[in-house]
Formats: sequence, C-alpha cells, structure tokens
Amino acid sequence: MKSLSLPILVAATLWFIMFSPWTSSWFTFWWAMTASALILTTIALSQSPLHTLFELKHWRQLLSNLLLAVLIAAVLWLVFFVGDKLSQQLFHFARPQVDLIYGMKSGLSPRLIAALLLFIIGPAEEIFWRGYIQRTLARRTTPTQAFLLTTAVYTLVHLPSLNFMLIMAALTCGLAWGGLYRLMPHRLPAIILSHALWDAAAFVWFPF
Repeated sequence: MKSLSLPILVAATLWFIMFSPWTSSWFTFWWAMTASALILTTIALSQSPLHTLFELKHWRQLLSNLLLAVLIAAVLWLVFFVGDKLSQQLFHFARPQVDLIYGMKSGLSPRLIAALLLFIIGPAEEIFWRGYIQRTLARRTTPTQAFLLTTAVYTLVHLPSLNFMLIMAALTCGLAWGGLYRLMPHRLPAIILSHALWDAAAFVWFPF
C-alpha cells in the first residue's frame, strides 16, 4: 500500500481541485478533468505498462469486449435512471444536486465533451483505478480486499464536492466497475470501454 500512497494522494488532490466549492471555479471543469485523466494515466502506465495490464489477446477479442461493454453501460445507465427517480421521491435535495453536476457541462460543446469522455476521461479512470490501483492491491492482499479498498478510496476522493448525489454515484460506479474487475480481471478492456460509453451516455447522449 505504501507505494500506492503517492498516486492516490495525487488523485485525491486533483479531485479536490476539480470538485471542491473552493477551487472548482478556477478552471473549466472538462479541461481540468482531461488534464487530471492524462496525469493519472501517465502514473498508471509508468508503473504498469499497457502490455502488463492485460494480455494483447484480450484486446483482440474486440467484438465480444465491445458487446459486453455496451451491455454493462446500458445496465448501469438503467440503474442510475431508476436511482434518479427514486432519489427525487426520497430526498428534496436530490434533483438540485444532480443539476449542479450537469451544470459542469457549461463552457464546451456537447460533442467535444462526449469525445473527451469517450477517448480520454473514461478510459483513464479505469486504467488508473482498476487497472493500476485495484490490480496492484489484489497482488498484495486479496482480490476481494482490493475491490473494497479501491471502491472506498474512489468514493472518498469525491467527498470534497460536498454533493451527496455525486458521492453516491461514485460509490455505485466503484462497486459496479470494481466488482466486475474482481469477477473478470481478464475483461479489463470491456470494463474500460463500458466506462467510456456510460460517461458519454450519462452526461451527453441520454442525461438523467
């Protein structure tokens, strides 16, 4: 865990800058998120080069990975759709907090945001959190402990947003993608693709 402390601290600092009410106005969110994604990807690949994250043959299974990714993204989108409706019935603050999340879309065109999510931000998060952090922890503890620890840290770095709905969204996503990686570590390419597709669907194509 010691060697992961610095990368996790870097991620926590970047997320604090992007999401905290004291610093989030310093930058256009999507450019800050893109820069953060590139930084985390660089860290992950410097410690675990791409060819060590998954075998090349798993990327060659392009069609099956793509179909699985679409299925994962669709199911997760439905979970969030239902969760959004239920939360609005249960919590008076739910919709305003969700609207604050979508308010981050201002400043860039939807097409550009979708492209950043598909090709940089979504893949980067999975390469860092699952491909590097959870994978490294699984070698040092157990796969289940690694899954729980990574999900906890992934959720905690969203705390500076002070947005309950965003924190719960991070917890849900962490459980979903982390759980899938726990069960199917050889399917990391599909998990990466599903994150990219879900991001673009939830934020641009089919927002809640």
